[in-house]
Order: sequence, then structure tokens, then C-alpha cells
Amino acid sequence: MCNSQQMIILKTSKGRVIHEREGELEGADFRGLELHGVNLREQKIVGCDFSRAGMSSANLEDADARNAIFDDANMQGLFAYSACFDGASFLRTDLYYSDLFMSSFCQANLSEAQLQGADLKECNFRGAMLCQADLGLDNLGGATSLQGADFSEADVRGAIWTGAVYDEKTIFPKGFYPEKHGLVFRASSPHRY
Repeated sequence: MCNSQQMIILKTSKGRVIHEREGELEGADFRGLELHGVNLREQKIVGCDFSRAGMSSANLEDADARNAIFDDANMQGLFAYSACFDGASFLRTDLYYSDLFMSSFCQANLSEAQLQGADLKECNFRGAMLCQADLGLDNLGGATSLQGADFSEADVRGAIWTGAVYDEKTIFPKGFYPEKHGLVFRASSPHRY
């Protein structure tokens, strides 16, 4: 019987091959690899380990990244509309200026993550850990967008929120008062964000 392995070929959005090897994508180990600009759009990367990987400007739009590990990764400028990161780990991950619109981070660990200037509109952070995460202003004074995001039951102890923008649809954990943490209220317009 022939034992053939599947070939994993990771490419940028423009088609340039940046990594290839035999094996399965789900649960694969990519620790420490330079994967800047990698295109994982609509891929199932459940349980993959991207710890310490260079993934700036990566595309994870609609990706299934449940229980994946991104600890200490450089993911600046990540594009991940509607991705599923439920149960994933982003300890100390750099997500500066990332576009994460409508992504799900239920039960994910984003402790000490850098999220300044990120688009977190309509993201689901129910039960997530955001201890000491930085959701404040970016280097040019641009705000992190939290309109419509759900932080129900999230652990936000020590998180930095100064200048982040929220609206009447944003849900915070019980007992959290946005004005005491320097957030800026901006009513949503009749048009979508």
C-alpha cells in the first residue's frame, strides 16, 4: 500500500511560495517561521502552532483557527474578517493595526496582546482573557474600533483602553464602566460603520 503525504504549500496573496513541506495543515507546527503575507484565507488551521512566527500582513479571512497558538507572534496588519479564533492563544502577540472585523475570539487568551489601532468591530470576545492587553491608541493617535463588539464575561483586568471607540451596541463585562477606562463613545450611524 502506498503511503503518500499531502503537500502543504503556503503562498502569499500574490502567489509567491513562502513555505512548503509534506504533512497535514490542521495541527501543523509552524513555530518561529517567517510567514509574512501568508494567505490562509478560508483554510482550516485548527490547533496549528504559529508561536513566535512572523505573520505580518497575513490573510486569515474566514479561516478556522480554533485552538491555534499564536503566542509571541508578529501579526501586525493581519487581515482576518469573520475568522474563528475560539479557544486560540495570542499571549503577547502583536496584532497592531489588524483588521479583525466580525471575528470570533470566544474563550481565547489575548493576555498582553498588542491591539492598538485594530478594527475589532462586531468581534465576539465572550469569555476571552484580555488581561493587560493594549487596546489603546496606535502610534499616530488612531483609535481601536470596538463598535458592536461583545466582551461578555471577558477577563479584562489591567487592559489598556484609552481612546478606544465604542457604541451603544458594544457589550462590556458586568461592572465595567467604559468612561472610567478612557474609552470614547461614538453613536453608530444608520449606515453600517
